[in-house]
Amino acid sequence: MRWAAGIEYAGSAYLGWQRLSHGPSVQAVLEDALARVADHPLSVTCAGRTDAGVHARCQVVHFDSNSVRTPRAWILGATSALPADVAVRWAQVVAPDFHARFSARSRRYRYRILNRPVRPALDQQRVAWERLPLDAGRMHRAAQALLGEHDFSAFRALACQARHARRTVLDARVWREDDNVLLEIEANAFLHHMVRNIVGSLLPIGRGESPEHWLRDLLEGRDRSVAGPTAPAHGLVFLGPRYPAQFALPEEVTA
Repeated sequence: MRWAAGIEYAGSAYLGWQRLSHGPSVQAVLEDALARVADHPLSVTCAGRTDAGVHARCQVVHFDSNSVRTPRAWILGATSALPADVAVRWAQVVAPDFHARFSARSRRYRYRILNRPVRPALDQQRVAWERLPLDAGRMHRAAQALLGEHDFSAFRALACQARHARRTVLDARVWREDDNVLLEIEANAFLHHMVRNIVGSLLPIGRGESPEHWLRDLLEGRDRSVAGPTAPAHGLVFLGPRYPAQFALPEEVTA
């Protein structure tokens, strides 16, 4: 039987999503917790792997198990066996052809920047910090250059293993809420460090150091070496994927 589950986690204590031999990962603690409920080893496949320090509001995974368990048993049983910074939010049976990664139509991220003269204390692991004033309107207008299908080589990490750099951005918004400047971006898929590299290139625009058209120039130039630096991981949250309605998943992950 195939199950899908929605997972929430704070990524600060982990080396990323993927199971590793040399350090803690979200995948490892989740598989261990689910295996305790199933009473057998199992593996999970996620919608999108996150880097070290990146958080998730609703990472979606699928796994297979013949153990007879209710959704409540998976949710509460696994969560009780997980560290305090990881939780199973929901679980449900899905069709055998559902695939957490390949069935997703898009994925969404949010990046949060605390924009004030004083560094964060309470939210130091949840936000990036910029002490100079940012113009969110300039950043939003610049980000509209990202919409549509493009070659995103300018915002691709050198270690990226994707076969090509073409991606389709469906939505990109930047706005201010009090002392916070937020970016939300949705695309069919993302390259390694793509969102953080976009943020790093939007910051000079927000500070008034680069013109609004600079982001478009970078996109068209396809040269990572002239784009902005990679923004810190702790400001980034994977909001979740979106799936076709046929899979009858919760509304927040349904297109």
